[in-house]
Amino acid sequence: MYQVAWFSTGRGKGSRDLLTVAQEAIRQGQLEAAISVVFCSREPGDAPGSDQFIELVKSFGLPLVCFSSRRYRRELKAEAPDQWRLEYDREVMKRLEGYRHDLCVLAGYMLVVGSEMCRKYKMVNLHPAAPGGPKGTWQDVIWQLIEQKAQSTGVMMHLVTPELDQGPPVAYCTFSLRGEPFDRYWKEIEGLSVAQIKAQQGEENALFKLIRQRGVVREHPLVLSTINAFSQGRVRIEGETVVDAKGNPIAGYDLTEEIDRLVER
Repeated sequence: MYQVAWFSTGRGKGSRDLLTVAQEAIRQGQLEAAISVVFCSREPGDAPGSDQFIELVKSFGLPLVCFSSRRYRRELKAEAPDQWRLEYDREVMKRLEGYRHDLCVLAGYMLVVGSEMCRKYKMVNLHPAAPGGPKGTWQDVIWQLIEQKAQSTGVMMHLVTPELDQGPPVAYCTFSLRGEPFDRYWKEIEGLSVAQIKAQQGEENALFKLIRQRGVVREHPLVLSTINAFSQGRVRIEGETVVDAKGNPIAGYDLTEEIDRLVER
């Protein structure tokens, strides 16, 4: 059975929902993998959200390793971010010794991963944009798409590297930002700058909300389909290169048709 190590800070509902969806897919036989261990970068008592996440992991009976990055950073008293992150990653890897995993999935993991852990583990992370698209948080991505008057966007899983959101695409799906109902909302903001839209409506803007909704419904299916693609050998990671079943380098595995079918169910 293909083994996945699940990394999360467990900060909010999104982290809990994604783990729940994955476990349900495993239970129903839709996900051809098992979660061998869950790593949480917080410990009980760190924050209410992560406490709920930790209790959820326990309720599933999954192996759980908790190690508080907050506490470790305070105790290490390191000034330079690179220093404490490197030392923290080393401690994480020690704690995960003995757990077999073929792939590490970062699902709401709020830490930048250092070079040593990136080299040791095959790690993928979810990003709310298509390959070559905007970087940053999902909010940043949407505002950039609006500013650019983008024709399309998507969601991708990318290889984790020490450079935030810079790893090569592993798998992705895309969707159009044109046609109805998008066109009417583009018309509503004609002549307005992003700064004006933010000041007048903020994230309540109809176009902003629609882009977010179309992306969110694809995130869970993409994560699960990506894991299945790995477990079935349709995509692999060799060093820092993503390859297909024949070993040919690819710029990400296009799962758009598969994700569209899942979303339309």
